[in-house]
Amino acid sequence: MDTIAPDWLWAFFVGSVLVALFIDFVVLKKQGAHEVSVKEALKWSVVWVVLSFAFNGLFWWAVAQDHGSAVANTKAMEFLTGYLIEKSLAVDNIFVFLMIFTYFAVPQAFQKRVLMIGIIGAIVLRTVMILVGSYLIAQFHWLLYVFGAFLVITGIKMWWAAGQEADLESNPALKLLRRVIPVSKDFDGEKFFTAQNGKRIATPLLLVVLLVGVIDVIFAVDSIPAIFAITTDPFIVLTSNIFAILGLRAMYFLLAAMATKFHLLSYGLAVILAFIGTKMLLIDVYKIPVLVSLGVVVAILAVTMVLSVKTAPRLSAKRG
Repeated sequence: MDTIAPDWLWAFFVGSVLVALFIDFVVLKKQGAHEVSVKEALKWSVVWVVLSFAFNGLFWWAVAQDHGSAVANTKAMEFLTGYLIEKSLAVDNIFVFLMIFTYFAVPQAFQKRVLMIGIIGAIVLRTVMILVGSYLIAQFHWLLYVFGAFLVITGIKMWWAAGQEADLESNPALKLLRRVIPVSKDFDGEKFFTAQNGKRIATPLLLVVLLVGVIDVIFAVDSIPAIFAITTDPFIVLTSNIFAILGLRAMYFLLAAMATKFHLLSYGLAVILAFIGTKMLLIDVYKIPVLVSLGVVVAILAVTMVLSVKTAPRLSAKRG
């Protein structure tokens, strides 16, 4: 697995992630269970975006020192494109998380802990998947075509499913978890287990955490191949992915407050997946420039968000 990043930058990245997790799990834990306001979510979202851009600036500098500014420009653009794609696909994650929290009537004060645990699981899972995927692509180039076809098919399926009401009750993962794990009817604070009739059983919060983990596995299968279409450098794929995930919790509370305003976003994400899949299928025929890929992704997101805002009032009026 060839990578352009120097060893010290790998170490710096790992250290940065550990510091971020320490702040989340130790320093901010003193806040206890509380509802995250839109203002707080916006503040932390900005912080994570700024940190991601600052890391990309450091990455550019490190590459420029060894390979020149031209190569550094290309690699930094690959990081930015991968980061933006992962952030975009994370929006779909967030809407599913919102559906799960609503279905189980999880108090907002408890949602923060569920998302924190989900982020830890996502970081571990995606690190393994990315490193394994990088190794396999390096050994078997034809896997890029498999990933490309998979993304195109996923994009088409997402387009047809967009706008339809999801039926969580019929979700096979939820059915399996309920069959395997006895669950209490009520929450017991932020506890995952409680005592009922002298027996130790799970609370709904444990079921929510496990379901969030299953959903993240499913979404990781979509999002990771999408970044491999931009670059096969494991450092860029991993860092852009992880930095996008680190800001996921803040972005959830921000978007949860305005979820209905972006009702067309799923259509945009479907087009993005299909475009990235096509780019991967054409990789040996014509390599679409990274700057073009970035422009297409930004344009699709901008158009769908503007159309969502413009059509939302009309849809509300019809329903009324």
